Amino acid sequence: MSRPRILIVGAGISGLALAKALLDRGLPADVVERRSHDSQALGAGLYLPANAVRALRSIGVGDEIAELAAPVGRQRLLDHRGRRLAAFDVARIWGEVGPCLAITRGELHQVLRNAVYDATVRHDTAVTEVGQDGKVTFADGATRAYDLVVGADGINSAVRRTHFGGPEPRFLGQVCWRFIADDTTIPGITDWTARLGDRGRTFLTVQLGDGRVYCYADVNSASPTAPEGDWRTLFADFAGPVPRLLEQGEQAHFAALRESGNTVWTRPGVALIGDAAHTFSPSMAQGGAMAIEDAVVLADSLGTTADVSAALAAFQIRRGERVAWVVSQNHRRDKARNLPTFLRDFTLRRAGERMFKANHAPLHTLP
Repeated sequence: MSRPRILIVGAGISGLALAKALLDRGLPADVVERRSHDSQALGAGLYLPANAVRALRSIGVGDEIAELAAPVGRQRLLDHRGRRLAAFDVARIWGEVGPCLAITRGELHQVLRNAVYDATVRHDTAVTEVGQDGKVTFADGATRAYDLVVGADGINSAVRRTHFGGPEPRFLGQVCWRFIADDTTIPGITDWTARLGDRGRTFLTVQLGDGRVYCYADVNSASPTAPEGDWRTLFADFAGPVPRLLEQGEQAHFAALRESGNTVWTRPGVALIGDAAHTFSPSMAQGGAMAIEDAVVLADSLGTTADVSAALAAFQIRRGERVAWVVSQNHRRDKARNLPTFLRDFTLRRAGERMFKANHAPLHTLP
């Protein structure tokens, strides 16, 4: 069986996970990334739900991830004054699927980068054109023909824009800030804790270990641009550790949250994975998980047949329903968090754990 010539555009988490999964199946790929190597280490924290951890184990990096990551054993939902709405062990949500972990984006990226040392990864290398015949033109003028080009190049994917068209990802009416803080002198921070205010305001903390905590804050917004003034004043009425954490958030990374309506991720000789394929609300914390699962499923599909077209068809079928479920649950959770405060709090007190179990139940199965 001849090996297809594969190019992965993008050396982020999904691109490197795919490169590793392909290497495990004897299918080396070229990987190109338009940014420099150093820029790939930038970023904040990641909460890895159990299905993401399972997918990482399946490509042989589970032990390395576990050594660097912090276990997340419990999830808590509080109101903005710190009063409990719901709390439960994550094992009650995920059962035998496995543990949930928290890690920095840079640490996860480095583990994956180390795992693909046998692959050709070129940074500062942009793709300017992908022809219908598989001929790829790079920014330096070089060309090469491939049997498959995989767009793993993020929410602003050039591969998607060139080959798939359709509308750009739409603004969800939410903006967010992310940063990592030192929590060594700040009490009251445990595991995964979401503090919910009015106007869709959420302040999430996830312990990363070694005195670090990942902080994520979001708020409803009519505009995708950052509000004027210091964003931290939007959360000034939050209690507990939030005020002291905000002192460290001056340089937080800002982003407008978006969702793609694209549900077709393959064309002849071309595929999309990760944020290039499907970008959605972080409500389910499944963005990274879906990206890693994409990589595993696409590599599995390519490893079982020499027919690239058949492999892409299988990939599309296997991923469509699962991703659609995550999108639908994101919508339900975003709607619930925007209920009148008294009704939202009552619902979470009465049925918070049950809701989380229902949200994640279909993700217990293998992708």
